Amino acid sequence: MSRVQRFEDLVIFQSAKKLCVEIYRISSQDVFRSDYRFQQQIRAAAGSIMDNIAEGYERDGNKELLNFLYIAKGSCGEVRSQLIRAKEVGHIDESTFVYLYKMCIGLSKGILSFIMSIKYSDLGGLKNKTEEPLPF
Repeated sequence: MSRVQRFEDLVIFQSAKKLCVEIYRISSQDVFRSDYRFQQQIRAAAGSIMDNIAEGYERDGNKELLNFLYIAKGSCGEVRSQLIRAKEVGHIDESTFVYLYKMCIGLSKGILSFIMSIKYSDLGGLKNKTEEPLPF
């Protein structure tokens, strides 16, 4: 297992980035573009997931990292809610909904798993490191 040296190496960040790109792709379609406010809202929520993972990691302390990971997880729930709305109002079809919803569920589980590994770790965060980087 390789060590993470930067937030871009985190699997949850990579998954959040993939979700964000997919949200931008589907929200660029004609039917979604006509609902500008909703388009901006779902894009912002998807971007918030990856941004909060990055910001928390860069804070260099486990307490702050955990706080930002919880926010990222909440934003993931927000995207799921918005996907339900998008499907119900006809902005996306069933197969697109299922694909993106499953991505959100997997990402939410990954974020929670990362949260739990940090909560039960003896490491105090990057602020307290001596020579070895954190093993996540």
